[in-house]
Amino acid sequence: MPMSQSLEDYLEMVSFLSDEGEVRVTDIASRLGVSKPSVLTALKNLEEQGLLEHERYRRVNMTKEGVRQATDIRERHSTLTTFLQDVVGVSGETAEKDACKMEHLLSDETLKKIKILVKQKKKN
Repeated sequence: MPMSQSLEDYLEMVSFLSDEGEVRVTDIASRLGVSKPSVLTALKNLEEQGLLEHERYRRVNMTKEGVRQATDIRERHSTLTTFLQDVVGVSGETAEKDACKMEHLLSDETLKKIKILVKQKKKN
């Protein structure tokens, strides 16, 4: 089942926060600029999909499948940010914002072609 853009953003944020240490609901809400109830709803959905584990008032932990999917999301974001900055030539701030939007919409085929362009640019 395809994941919504919103749930991808939550999973990606859990991944980023887990790089820094313990992941808590308040940290997710603060970073994404959303309410704690919104975070709890998203976490419940992600838990039902087998992507993370969360007990109320406890830390959030990603499952192996959650880590795999978060890694894919982060790679798409990174590839698109690099493409927009290094190939297209937009500012870092614009590249970040646009990559965040684009990462949810592009087909695998288009993303593969973009990766090729990024690799070619790095070689030159």
